[in-house]
Amino acid sequence: MHSTDVIILGAGAAGLMCAQLSARRGRGVLLLDHANKPGKKILMSGGGRCNFTNLYTEPANFLSHNPHFCKSALARFTQWDFIELVARHGVPYHEKKLGQLFCDNKSSDILDLLLAECDAAGVDLRMNTQIERIDRTDQGYRLHTSAGPFACQSLVIATGGLSIPTLGATGFGYQVARQFGHALLPTRAALVPFTVTEPQLKALCTELSGTSLDCIASCNGTSFRENLLFTHRGLSGPAILQISSYWESGDTVEINLLPDHDARLWLEQQQAERPNSELKTVLGEVFTRKLANLLAEQWFESRPLKQYTPAELAQIADRLGAWQVVPAGTEGYRTAEVTLGGVDTREVSSKTMESLKSPGLYFIGEVLDVSGHLGGFNFQWAWASANAAAQFV
Repeated sequence: MHSTDVIILGAGAAGLMCAQLSARRGRGVLLLDHANKPGKKILMSGGGRCNFTNLYTEPANFLSHNPHFCKSALARFTQWDFIELVARHGVPYHEKKLGQLFCDNKSSDILDLLLAECDAAGVDLRMNTQIERIDRTDQGYRLHTSAGPFACQSLVIATGGLSIPTLGATGFGYQVARQFGHALLPTRAALVPFTVTEPQLKALCTELSGTSLDCIASCNGTSFRENLLFTHRGLSGPAILQISSYWESGDTVEINLLPDHDARLWLEQQQAERPNSELKTVLGEVFTRKLANLLAEQWFESRPLKQYTPAELAQIADRLGAWQVVPAGTEGYRTAEVTLGGVDTREVSSKTMESLKSPGLYFIGEVLDVSGHLGGFNFQWAWASANAAAQFV
């Protein structure tokens, strides 16, 4: 029986961070993962450049049934703390937009940083290790694994959610939570593209596949201004990924395709100033020519502006400024960046991340019911929740 102070399950962002911080406190740390390599989700994040945090991180950037839960951890390990770690390792980075910080080179810079910290702190990292059973003992926990039995005082669950199963995501963390009496809140894919099946809309999306434009996407009282991307299967792009976290099946998503204009006022002004110009010509000055022509053909009958009545112009403005879309669904966990829901945080200490049901059991990262917006916020939650647990395991 190999016995140690702390066992962490999951060698992703939260697990690696917690491991090195715990070990630096002098704790013996064993980090186990069923995958063949650590940090796979880190490597693919941010288009291969890892959007590792956001300059404007605050609790309002996170979704949870218990919105106050994240505040303590985020306050104790801020974006500036992780930026300091990045700078200490000499990793070059830049702000892309909206406070999003990316590596100049590639995501492996962040993974290498975490692995170097783990190595320097003496973390015992073991991959290709399957967890077969976990038992509670008087001293803590006993794990039966494919690499033999292990015992620990503190057990940290950093196994993530269900997002992107091809990178090794499973529901294992949720199984452990259930085993030790925790309630789980319903899970679903978030930060994920929408699919469409309505024939005319699908035809439009297919025809415009690859076309991107600035918009405001709104649903259930929340709005995001970012780019929308048409795909063969539906709608994607940052604005859609963001609003997908607030969408539920059957909901309507409203999309303002003219975010810099009051659509009706703008059209009336165009009509007054250039009555002989065709609608598609005018739209071609704010959209790509292809998009302008398709909208003019499929949504409106393109003719000189002077030929539209005020009522017709108002209808066009409504369609451009408040396009109503009812998605058929989402692309699901296959492409989702995060999982909404998970371990109910009302049964976990916001100070220590320790279970209130089973002493010595900790939950960090995506397995908890805390999900960030797009833009580096989920990584910051991984770092912050890992730090919180690391001070107490």
